[in-house]
Amino acid sequence: MRVLLRVRPGSSRTVVGGRYEGPAGPALVVAVSARAVEGQATKAVLQAVAAAFGVRSSAVTLVRGATSRDKLVDIHADQTEIQARLEELLR
Repeated sequence: MRVLLRVRPGSSRTVVGGRYEGPAGPALVVAVSARAVEGQATKAVLQAVAAAFGVRSSAVTLVRGATSRDKLVDIHADQTEIQARLEELLR
């Protein structure tokens, strides 16, 4: 399942949750403490998303947005469970 993300690098702590109304539609907000330098924030985002959805890190792949705050990721897991968890996190 593909999920839109809005990344906030350099946050005081890592948090997955919240809604961002972006141009491509609602996105899940992911705040990470890593800075946006040499892909550190992107790596931290992928790990945070995997933990939030209860999947292995290898089950989350970046589709688009390696250097952008707006990212699209693919989560390889049961779509029903991912959709239910996404709805909880978007609140």
